[in-house]
Amino acid sequence: MDKRILLPMLFAFFASLPVAAGDDGDEVDRTPEVHGTIRGKYEFQTEEGEGRFQVRNARVSLDGDLTKVVSYKVEIDLSDEGKIKMLDTYTRIKPVRGLDFTIGQMRAPFTIDAHRSPHLQYFANRSFIAKQVGNVRDVGATLGYSFNVGFPIILQAGMFNGSGLTNQKDFWTSNVNFSAKAQFFFPRGFNLTLSTQKIRPDDVSVMMYDAGAYYHAHGWHAEVEYLYKHYGHGAFKPVHALDAFVSYDIPLRRCFFTKVSPLVRYDYMSDHSDGLRYNADGDEDADGRLVINDYRRSRLTGGVTLSLDLPFVSDIRLNYEKYFYRDGAVAKPSERDKVVVEFMTRF
Repeated sequence: MDKRILLPMLFAFFASLPVAAGDDGDEVDRTPEVHGTIRGKYEFQTEEGEGRFQVRNARVSLDGDLTKVVSYKVEIDLSDEGKIKMLDTYTRIKPVRGLDFTIGQMRAPFTIDAHRSPHLQYFANRSFIAKQVGNVRDVGATLGYSFNVGFPIILQAGMFNGSGLTNQKDFWTSNVNFSAKAQFFFPRGFNLTLSTQKIRPDDVSVMMYDAGAYYHAHGWHAEVEYLYKHYGHGAFKPVHALDAFVSYDIPLRRCFFTKVSPLVRYDYMSDHSDGLRYNADGDEDADGRLVINDYRRSRLTGGVTLSLDLPFVSDIRLNYEKYFYRDGAVAKPSERDKVVVEFMTRF
């Protein structure tokens, strides 16, 4: 069925469901919640003198409860860089307090920045960790457990196909891909997140280890995250990636905007392979080898975010990105010095 008509049909179906009673007589509101994120932006590459408009995201999601223990989520992006993509699609069961089981299609529990939804991003463009190195969405199942020991702790672990989002029908494997993540929410706005993940894009297993921490309080958000990526059998040299940034919210009164947030970020990645094999012509080939898909580089990003006071979240992100490539590196068309103006709306 065409995805363009599937989502409206889902909306109509779930909206027609009545309020149901739980086993103990407590009413469960089955009314679904509908959310959306629209990100439109203009980018200008300063050295090339070229610019473009782009709809980066046009996401719509539907989620809600069917019973006291069963919930669901369906999310589709109608314009992920111009393509339609089905994203989160899962059922979640909460048999007891603090414990949840999720099965379906989802982002694997791994890293801090790669797990952020587009409306929660601090910058117009994602960090190298979130975009190139640690970005994994797959089909599988996760188990989560939340508890409190004087401060909240969230533990998550999952197993996944390794097939990605579009290769599910005839995909069978004896390989196990997994992901595990632990989040510690310490008092006074401090957080520590540790995670690990194993993937196997081709015939080489890849292990990733990530450690990150942030401080979020009194208008400040300061965050640092490091990711180490290791390829089995020495198929490619290990990858190191770093993301560090600071943002500060300044409230505004009697102004069109409710707050302005100056922010600055430094991120880095060494030469990176996506784990797939390619031949000399650059085509995927089982007899090929792992190659550099992203050359070593660092980037300094500065800017401000202007927030509007509306019934939904709406931000204007103004960023300038300065890239620093190693000698001999080849910059991709969209990975160059640029000015970015992005309008993000969340409803």
